[in-house]
Amino acid sequence: MGGRPLLCMNILACPVRTMEEKIFRRVVEGGLAKIREAGALLVGGHSIEDTELKYGLAVTGIVHPDRVLLNSGARPGDLLVLTKPLGTGILSTAIKGGLADTATGQRLVETMATLNRLPAEIVSAKEFRTRSEVAVHGCTDITGFGLAGHAHEMAAASGVAIHLDGGRLPLLAGVADFVAMGIIPEGAYTNRRHYAPWFHSRLPADAVEEMVVFDPQTSGGLLFALTPAAAQLLLERLRAENPASDAVVVGEVREGTPGTVVLEEAL
Repeated sequence: MGGRPLLCMNILACPVRTMEEKIFRRVVEGGLAKIREAGALLVGGHSIEDTELKYGLAVTGIVHPDRVLLNSGARPGDLLVLTKPLGTGILSTAIKGGLADTATGQRLVETMATLNRLPAEIVSAKEFRTRSEVAVHGCTDITGFGLAGHAHEMAAASGVAIHLDGGRLPLLAGVADFVAMGIIPEGAYTNRRHYAPWFHSRLPADAVEEMVVFDPQTSGGLLFALTPAAAQLLLERLRAENPASDAVVVGEVREGTPGTVVLEEAL
């Protein structure tokens, strides 16, 4: 939404009877590293005993009221830019099943540990706020509802339809192979059932992309709805800062039944 984090509080649930204390310390240290990377401060927190390891943050931040990015501003003609590859839920399931190698696990962790700070800072630049032809109209993050679910929410809130390009969806390495093996989290099936009334696929019935768009993401990327000129500028600046960036145009906004998401073979 364009906010800048200022202060953070830890919450840590510790299964002290089944895990060593050093694990809890490493979790907190990892969180602190990301807090510092985000430019915020850790000011305290709470820990409790639990049967399952849990960690999270309560975050306080600020945003100028005239610069808040909502998921309700997408306009027909906008392009959709996704800043991270898809498939974290599928790869996590493969890891739990002992099917993924070390390199796959490392790539997954690196992706999920990457902050969305850079693209957020780029679109907050004055150029994106003062030139109508270089405008960001909406933004959402891709998390538990998957790309299709969050695209539906954006389309419904904006009164538009969203068309996704199945041929341009960025996937984490190994995702397509695991989908073909049936290694798919239950959350993906739940998402597909829930959003079925608004979702239309023009891909073959067994297409990998049809399941990937419903994969629940952990620490997924941002989905921007913005003018074509703004999309080009965002991608140029992202790649200038990070040549390995996976950000890509994945679709477009069109007039249509509000909330509709259409998965095309190509746009």
